[in-house]
Amino acid sequence: VSPLAVNRPRVFLDKMKYSTAVSSSRRKSRKAHFSAHSEARRKIMSANLSKELQARHGVRSMPIRKDDEVVITRGVYKTREGKVTAVYRKKWVVHVERISREKANGATVMVGIPASALTITKLKMDKDRKAALERKSNKEKKEDVTMSNVD
Repeated sequence: VSPLAVNRPRVFLDKMKYSTAVSSSRRKSRKAHFSAHSEARRKIMSANLSKELQARHGVRSMPIRKDDEVVITRGVYKTREGKVTAVYRKKWVVHVERISREKANGATVMVGIPASALTITKLKMDKDRKAALERKSNKEKKEDVTMSNVD
């Protein structure tokens, strides 16, 4: 036994983790995140809705998709607005209209913006999106009711 192990205080946690099926290992979490399949990445690449949309739909965030209108909330391009032209799941970035830069050889390239740095200001609605909003708003209402019963 090393001398460091003897002098180290032992800490016992009173509470077990909530789900034993999910690992709390940093290594495993990172592996799961970066090797996630496309549909999982869609959900991970969600963006907050604007305050106005949150009030209207009763939902805080949604997976981002092409043709949503967004405002950039962090980084060099902060406060810039535009329409989403592509969601590049493989690189974990979103391409926004008119957000581009010029390369050394003169070519213009779209700048990838992380989904977490965006706020959705206008949703592109279709029947699936509408159903998802309904589902999420009902779920959040149920959570509010259950939390109000806690004393």
